[in-house]
Parts: sequence; structure tokens; C-alpha cells
Amino acid sequence: MSYWLLLCCSVVIFFVLYAVQPLLALFAEQYEVSPATSGSLMTFTMLPLAIAPLLYGVLLNNKNLYRVLQYVMVILAISNALIPFSEHFWQLQSLRLIQGIALPAALTAMTASIALRYKDADITRKMSGYIGSTIAGGFLGRALAAGFTEYISWQSFFWFNSVLLLVFAACIPAKKNPVRQAHSPFRGNVAALANTRILTLYGAVFCMFFCFAALLNYLPFILRSTYAMTSTKNIGLVYSGYLLGALATLLTPYLHKRTKGLFSFLAGMFLFYVATILLMYWQQFELFLFAFTCFCASMFIIHATAAPLVNTLSRASASLTNGVYVSFYYCGGALGSVLPGLLYQAYGEFAFLSCLVVVCIMGYAFIVVPQRLGTSIIKGS
Repeated sequence: MSYWLLLCCSVVIFFVLYAVQPLLALFAEQYEVSPATSGSLMTFTMLPLAIAPLLYGVLLNNKNLYRVLQYVMVILAISNALIPFSEHFWQLQSLRLIQGIALPAALTAMTASIALRYKDADITRKMSGYIGSTIAGGFLGRALAAGFTEYISWQSFFWFNSVLLLVFAACIPAKKNPVRQAHSPFRGNVAALANTRILTLYGAVFCMFFCFAALLNYLPFILRSTYAMTSTKNIGLVYSGYLLGALATLLTPYLHKRTKGLFSFLAGMFLFYVATILLMYWQQFELFLFAFTCFCASMFIIHATAAPLVNTLSRASASLTNGVYVSFYYCGGALGSVLPGLLYQAYGEFAFLSCLVVVCIMGYAFIVVPQRLGTSIIKGS
């Protein structure tokens, strides 16, 4: 399986995860539910993503990772095609839950296959490219879903995505080019991850995605209530700031070479992350758009640094290392997609943003801990 085909699969898989986000306000109206309940469509998908990778990290030992990816894409295609037929909100939640259970197998298979195929400097470049594809998938999924809703119907996008999933799944040469990792003992794998640098890095990733999922989940509601933006198409276009994150990931290897150590670099990026959230307090649309763009870029630079770094640090199997990474990542996303929303609903935008600032500072603290312990000597490659 070529690296470029893997990236294409990643893009259409992330359509599934994020396409509902700009439609949350629409679903809240159509199914007559609250904003927090509507936001649960992301929570129902991210909650299994927070738990299942721990299991998949073990189960995918000695499995054909490309075959796993192929099967999961078929499951996602079928569940996606059923979404437009949901008459009740609980049916929509159930389908999103099924997708949440299937998605981590695909994400773990893709990241583990990259970790197995590429080493040293190559893994940073290839992982950055993969993260760039997740960014492209996240943006295009949101933008296309919003565009289809504006000009055709919201249902049509889900059918379109199902067709894409089936086409790319059929293109995977799982039999001719299988990728497996050698079986390794479970206890030894877990012990290999019990390392301060790795655990604090996982904690920082949790905080990073908590903030990101929270802001992007409730962005449609903020744009409607604070900036009087009602068009689904325009809300989808605001997510274009997300695209600069893709460009930022391409710069990540270059930025690594200009830094004294990757932990110091991550600490600086977390402080920048905090600053972008603080700028949003002013409630001026132009400033908000600028801050949102920088917010996205800084998040993806952190992600593009942390993902290959944890693979470099870990002596555990690739599937478990990346499975735990995905678990911490989406555990932050699952909680971020619901808890700050309750604050937003009860106390407004100021309380919502303050929550994100506090969690982001916690992420910074997780990065600083290894430096205080004298374990930050990891140079950019």
C-alpha cells in the first residue's frame, strides 16, 4: 500500500469523524434538542476513541494492519449511509457510537503502519504528512458537509462520503502488501510505557485536544450567538483557519532544527496556545478569526511534534504506543466536547474560554515536568 493511498484513506476517514460538527446547531433545531445534547454526537464518537485504542493496541499485534483498515472503512461506509435515515436523535447517537468503536482501529492501524515502515528522521516527516492528512480531512469534512447542506441537503454528504470510503477501501492491496508487527508480551509492552517523559507527553496531548475539541465543537454556537452568523455555509468557511494548521505541520521538521530540545519547543507552543485563547475574550470578529487561525496552527504543530516524539521515546510495540496516544488524544476530545459546553450553556462564553485556558496551562505543566526532572534532552532531528 502506497503512502499516498494511506493519506487518502485518512482524509475520507476523518470526514466521518468531523462532518457533523458544523451541523450541530442544525441538528439541535431539527431534532429539538439542546446545544449540549447536540454536541453529544461528537462525544458519542470520541468516547470510544478514548477507550478502544488501549484494546486495539494489544489486539492488532501480529495482524495485517492494512486488512484491518479495509474492514473498518467498510463498516464506516455502511453506518454513514444510515445516518440520513435516522428519525430520532437516539438513532443518530447510536450510529455515531458504532463509528466511534470502529474508528480507533483504523487510526491505530494507520499510525502503527507508519511507525513500522519508517524510522528516525523519516518517521517525523511521514507522521507530519499523516497529521496533515487528518487536518485536510477534518477541514474538508466540515466545509463539504456545510456546503452540501447549503446547496443540496445535509443527507447527501453522508452518502457521498460512504461512496468514497468504499472506493478507497477497494484500492487497498492488503493481500499483496501486508504490514504486520511481531508479537510481543503484553506485560513488557506496558512496562515500556511506564516512563515519565512518555506519560507526561500523553497527559499534554490530552489537554491539547480537550481545548481543541471544545472550541471547534461549540464554534457554530459562538458564531451564532456572539457574532450573529446564521448561514451554515459561512460557519463552514470560518473553519478555513483550520487549513493553516496543515501548512504549519509541514514546517514542523524545520522548526525542530531551530530549537534546543523538543520538550522546550512544546512548552513554548503551549504558551502560544494559551495566548490565542486569551485573544478571543475581546469578542471582535476579525480578532477572533485571527486568534482561531493561530489556535489551529499551534495545536497541529504540537500534535505533529508529539506523535513522532512518543514513537521515538517508546520501546513498546508500535500498535500499543500509538493506541495509547490515540486513547489520550480522544479522551481529551470526548471530555472537551461536553464539559466546557455545560459551562457555556450555564455561564456563557467567558466561562467557556476560561476553562480552556486552565486546561491548556495544565498541558504546559505536563511538558515542563520532564524538564524539571532533567529528562528533556531530545534534540530536533
